[in-house]
Amino acid sequence: MKRDFLLRCCLIVACIHSAYAQNQKWLRWEVTGAIQAKEEYFFRDSLVLRDFVKSKYQELHQAGFLVPRENVVRSSADSLWLRVDSGDRFSWLGLSIGNVDPVLLVKAGVDLRRFFNKPLDYRQVARMMESIISESENRGYPFAALRLDSLQRSGNDFAASLNLDEGPFISFDSIKVTGDSRIKPKFLSNFLQIRYGEPFSQKKVTEGISQIKTLPYLRWEDTPELSFQNEQATLYLPLADRKINSLDGIIGFLPNELDGNKLLITGQVDIALYNVGGRGRNYELHWQRFNQQSQSLLVSGWEPLLLGTPIDMGLSFSLLKEDTTFLNRDFRLVFGSRILRDGYLKFFTRRQAGDLLAVNGLENLTELPNSGDFRFNNYGFNYKHVLLDDVFFPRRGMAAALEFSIGNKNILQNTAIPSELYADIEMKTLQYYLTAMIEKHFYLRPQWGIWTRLSGGVVDNENLFLNDLFRLGGLRTIRGFNENFFFANQYLFLNVEPRFYFDTYSYFMIFADLGSMENAVLSLPRDNTFSAGMGLSLETGNGVFNFVYGLGRSNTQEFAFNLSKIHFGYTGRF
Repeated sequence: MKRDFLLRCCLIVACIHSAYAQNQKWLRWEVTGAIQAKEEYFFRDSLVLRDFVKSKYQELHQAGFLVPRENVVRSSADSLWLRVDSGDRFSWLGLSIGNVDPVLLVKAGVDLRRFFNKPLDYRQVARMMESIISESENRGYPFAALRLDSLQRSGNDFAASLNLDEGPFISFDSIKVTGDSRIKPKFLSNFLQIRYGEPFSQKKVTEGISQIKTLPYLRWEDTPELSFQNEQATLYLPLADRKINSLDGIIGFLPNELDGNKLLITGQVDIALYNVGGRGRNYELHWQRFNQQSQSLLVSGWEPLLLGTPIDMGLSFSLLKEDTTFLNRDFRLVFGSRILRDGYLKFFTRRQAGDLLAVNGLENLTELPNSGDFRFNNYGFNYKHVLLDDVFFPRRGMAAALEFSIGNKNILQNTAIPSELYADIEMKTLQYYLTAMIEKHFYLRPQWGIWTRLSGGVVDNENLFLNDLFRLGGLRTIRGFNENFFFANQYLFLNVEPRFYFDTYSYFMIFADLGSMENAVLSLPRDNTFSAGMGLSLETGNGVFNFVYGLGRSNTQEFAFNLSKIHFGYTGRF
């Protein structure tokens, strides 16, 4: 009984396999002559097989074998055996310039010597014609047409000349914003380098539309359009403003423990204004103070397309007061410009200043303190490359950034510290720093995604102070720790954050942050940190609510629930 059952199963499987095989079409493709090939294929139906055979002949034609000879060895309902003699390969005797401007050929990167006594390759001809047409489209002739003229044949050799019909000359007219955005057309004209009266350029239009995606305060309402009328081109941009201006803050009034007659103002204020006046200007202010002794401040402004040029300018000032230890100030002047379609390069000059605050008792020191007074004037560059589907809220793509700066650091002698402690210290030395970041957004499916980021940095000088070092920890770097919890002269950390999207811009997430850092000033052992947690980002009608719960472990903090960190807040957007 069991044996009969197994036999029947085998018969059923064999019948299914036989029926499937009968539905397939078999092809044996053989090429003889100047080239040799023997290949076998299976296709689901005869239509797909016929299209495939057609594509194989096109490959022979493109390679210069214009008259292949076909021999059908066998043909039946489920199989086809073709043996094809490639025949002779045709060659170019020469290709003359015809009526094409030699300057146009040079700018298109075309060298007609490639077509002198060379095998005929239609793919090479197609690329050459496409380059000339593309260059014509960028010189004011979007309707240019190119063909081969005066075609002559001598045996298996061809000769021809180029014939270019440029069509009408087209110049740019204007840019019109058809959406409800407040952006100024003049700003877009300078940003895209599309100005009235200049020759039409398809490259400028294509790259300009792509560059608009890098402006976080704009979004597309529809597809952009080009209109040609009276030998002029008008670009219609259906743009709308995006709500990314933010206002977030909390102010508290507490009794001043150091002065009982006054109140202590604490809190946090974050203001970010984008595209002010419709001219792409950005301004930011961030202030934080949660206790009597420490506070931070950052103020910045960005003026794009300075005086109508493609150069942007930025200014920023930051201040950090670390309890009663030191006070740091940082002033930066930046000039930047877009050098690639997706790349942005900045050059900056920066002045950093650090000063000790509490100097009582320093006269009894036998060695210099870990923090010090200095002035650091440096020059550097920052390059950022963005390949994201949306710079404001990406789901796919990657971004990378690199910053390097170098300059002279001057150590200032503090009069409260014995002068002999500075005797063996070189007061003026070279200092540099380097930071790098790369992030990647993985799109798994509409509701699932993963955000990852790898960041690193190093600062080096023979006389580093504590207030020279990078500050890490907190919501923007390594979660599960207080803001600016770590001091590091070298660091590397990885953020991994799987996300579940339950709305377009709202998601649940879990995270894990791995870090490794060194503090050479305090001669501490390398700190290998780990943190994990979960959170929520919820978009509302006028803002975003964020909640993050994290646990962190380091050399100085245990991985314990009583040391967990909770970050939550609401950021209003308008």
